Amino acid sequence: MSQDRNQASGEDSLIARYFKPLVTDPGAFALVDDAAILSSSGEDIVVTTDAVVEGVHYLATDPPDTIARKALRVNLSDLAAKGAAPAGFLLTLALRSKQDAWLKPFADALGEDARIFGCPLLGGDTVSTPGPQMISITAFGRVPKGRMVGRTGARPGDCILVTGTIGDAALGLDVLTGGAAATALASDLAAKEALISRYRIPQPRNVLAPAVRDHASASMDVSDGLAGDLTKLCAASDVSAIVDVASVPLSAEAAGLIAREAICVETLLAGGDDYEVLCTAPPAQCDALIAAGQAVGLAVTAIGTIVAGHERPRFLDGQGRELVLKRLSFSHF
Repeated sequence: MSQDRNQASGEDSLIARYFKPLVTDPGAFALVDDAAILSSSGEDIVVTTDAVVEGVHYLATDPPDTIARKALRVNLSDLAAKGAAPAGFLLTLALRSKQDAWLKPFADALGEDARIFGCPLLGGDTVSTPGPQMISITAFGRVPKGRMVGRTGARPGDCILVTGTIGDAALGLDVLTGGAAATALASDLAAKEALISRYRIPQPRNVLAPAVRDHASASMDVSDGLAGDLTKLCAASDVSAIVDVASVPLSAEAAGLIAREAICVETLLAGGDDYEVLCTAPPAQCDALIAAGQAVGLAVTAIGTIVAGHERPRFLDGQGRELVLKRLSFSHF
């Protein structure tokens, strides 16, 4: 059926109302075209994509502003681990309805994060769905030619480093779903809120991207669990690893729960949604990477060593005994 060109479709109206105001990059053509231009001046363009699905990556009861931030930030986290500077993103929304009460805070938060991280909206698509809502973002980043840090460069003797703290997001989800952490922290509102925030709103480590590019031999972000993601990095580099579990950085909340035996360490090592940078570096570069983190207010901690071999990474406790993990990571299937 033909449509009067002055009569906007429901999709066009939705885009014009909520997302056209977010556009700041001229290459997006104010969202009036079905393509965009991303200019490059002798740089490599890094491309990454992640989707967040209701009931899988976020809860139906999560506030829409936190869902928007999570959808963009999980992609920014990938760029950070590659040593790339954000350049822009495409957004695909699969929505059950177009209610202003949900879309306005979603769009406002998305626009704010796009400004904070210097990653403008370039375009995308909106569709309706009878099933769970889904937000898919494809993000673009820039690195100098040939300087992207992949997963394949780890070598025996390299240090293993991780940013921030591990396991908080998994505990936040446990709190929201009434698990052991929720029971143990029943009277500690501040601790519960801190963990929930780590689950709902990742903190991508883009400030560390230049240092990752300058010092890391291999890098990825921790999205499905430290143990599982380190296993993936080692497989890509054809190496193995030894991790000192006592060195894995924990928040005060996580350490307290471990001390009270409310949770086991496997919950932290295999829990998803950390979105910290996991990288390796030659020994001569390790201190420089840690210092670069300190310079931008970000803790970077050495947790182990890359070793030769093809077996799964070994996780040793404070007495040098190997921990046998029943699972390594969150699984989507």
